[in-house]
Formats: sequence, structure tokens, C-alpha cells
Amino acid sequence: MFQLEEVWSGVPQGSVLGPILFIIYLNDLDNSISGKVLKFADDTKLYATVDNQAQGQSLQRDIDVLGDWALRWQMKFNIDKCKVVHYGRNNIRFQYSLYGLQKLQK
Repeated sequence: MFQLEEVWSGVPQGSVLGPILFIIYLNDLDNSISGKVLKFADDTKLYATVDNQAQGQSLQRDIDVLGDWALRWQMKFNIDKCKVVHYGRNNIRFQYSLYGLQKLQK
């Protein structure tokens, strides 16, 4: 018969290899993104200029691509920690969602 064993995954925090493995793992994160992506440690920022509906939809497609990437690699983004920042007086305040489930918080 089969014996169940607990499987550990991940890298211990503070390890020397942790940051290197993380960079390798995230290397293809922004391959299909039309906007700009900033990555630092475990923080990812996606940003673009949004002056009209088409640009807002383009940024939403980028968010969807990131969400699909995260699901494919079993590394879902924490929606509660995701934020949208709108700059400018004439900003159209486009509404964004992640995983098609929830509007991102402002």
C-alpha cells in the first residue's frame, strides 16, 4: 500500500539561495506585458499611462496576463494586498479586477 508523507516546498527565509531562486522563478513574469513592470524581492508593480478606455483595457489585459501567469505557476497574488493608484485630475479612474473576481482596492 501507499504511505502518505508530508511534502515540504519552498526555500527557508533568510537563505542565501532564496533570492536567486526567486529571481529565476519570476524571470518570465513580464514576457507578455505591454505596460511596465517593476520587481523587487517579492513585490511586483505594474504601471502604465491610462488616458482613455483603450489604455485602461490594455492595462486590464496586462493584469489578466499576470493573474494567468500566477495561476499557472501556483503562485496566486494576494488580492487584499493589491492596490490601484490613480494620478492626475483628469484621470478616468478605470476599474480593474484580478482573476475576474474582485475590483482592486484604491
